[in-house]
Amino acid sequence: MQNSQGRALAGMLDAAEAASPVEAVEAVTREVGVALGASAVSFLIADFGGRALVRLAHVPIGDAGGSRQHGDEVATLLPFDGSLAEQALRTQTVQVVARSDDWMVLAPVTERGEVIGLLEMALPEEPTARALGEIARTAHALAFVVIANRRHTDLFEWGQRTTPFTLSAEIQRRLLPGAFTCEASAFTLSGWLEPAASIGGDTFDYSLARDVLHFSVTDAMGHGVGSALTATLGVGSLRNTRRRGADLVEQADTANAAVAEHAGVRGSYVTAVLGRLDLRTGVCAMLNAGHVPPLLVRRGETQPLRLPGNFPLGMFSEAEFLHQEITLQPGDRLVVVTDGMLERNAANLDLPGVLGAISDLHPREAVRALADAVLEVGGPTLADDATLLIIDWYGGHGTDRRSSAGADLERASVALPE
Repeated sequence: MQNSQGRALAGMLDAAEAASPVEAVEAVTREVGVALGASAVSFLIADFGGRALVRLAHVPIGDAGGSRQHGDEVATLLPFDGSLAEQALRTQTVQVVARSDDWMVLAPVTERGEVIGLLEMALPEEPTARALGEIARTAHALAFVVIANRRHTDLFEWGQRTTPFTLSAEIQRRLLPGAFTCEASAFTLSGWLEPAASIGGDTFDYSLARDVLHFSVTDAMGHGVGSALTATLGVGSLRNTRRRGADLVEQADTANAAVAEHAGVRGSYVTAVLGRLDLRTGVCAMLNAGHVPPLLVRRGETQPLRLPGNFPLGMFSEAEFLHQEITLQPGDRLVVVTDGMLERNAANLDLPGVLGAISDLHPREAVRALADAVLEVGGPTLADDATLLIIDWYGGHGTDRRSSAGADLERASVALPE
């Protein structure tokens, strides 16, 4: 495997660009397999539910067994069961297992802490530490190939949808950010949306500027397509004003007017928490428009943030909005949820207690643990969307992030399945 890293990476871009977007990942993994001396190599993509991997393949109709098929495309679901594949993703470390006649290597495909999938490779000999490092870096490069090519095809999106989407779910999906996790030197952020049986209009969003992190969590009134359309008005307005450089009050004023004027259902509104975190100082401005109060986890204690009260966006067209600033301390965790985390059966969840128990988890794992906890007390299907956004604050903005193969391993604490 000596000098294989250079050969592998040298051929990846050429292979990706030579193939069509639909075939780019297969072309790249094939190139990687040859360069690294593998007898077999494949890419498994993470499903939208966050609890399984999906193997995508192109085979003749009739060869798919019990897998999903769309034309000649086949998607095989591999649920998490505590296997090495799950451990590779949750710990963000390469896993190796000896088999009867070869060695299986499982490397997470990750970008800025966002789990994209897994590179699965069979090698004829036990890999050295150097070889494993090469494979990890190759898997990281594969993440960018997936990100670039999925813009041009529905194949990856189809593969990740392990349950069919309704029209309202399709609309809601387009309102969410392209990545649910973002690691930076000063913070790590991760969001999660656990949908109700009838979509409840929840969204979360974020955008990183040079020295500022913008974020929001919103919940449109009602369910179904009407709720999704109201959410579209709210999120679209918030993004538009944010991109024009408006402050939180201006964003709320404009979104309030847009929902009040254009929402198709009389009395429609959107509750929201809007935030603007100064990455140089840790000062976080927040505006609560009729939403569940955000929670601050500091030194293991969870407290709600009592922000100035405001009406929901769109409830009254002439409403005025107030915001408040807090200063985050290194080690703080900011948690914003929607009322689906607290309503009906989900109200039995001891949210502060769970937040305390998972305070050491990476935000990517913490949002998953919270979603699992909500499903345990309020599932298997929820009466309302349960959405959450977690931001861990470290300070130290302007320094380089310490990462390996797309993940910050120093902050990648997890609770592995038993």
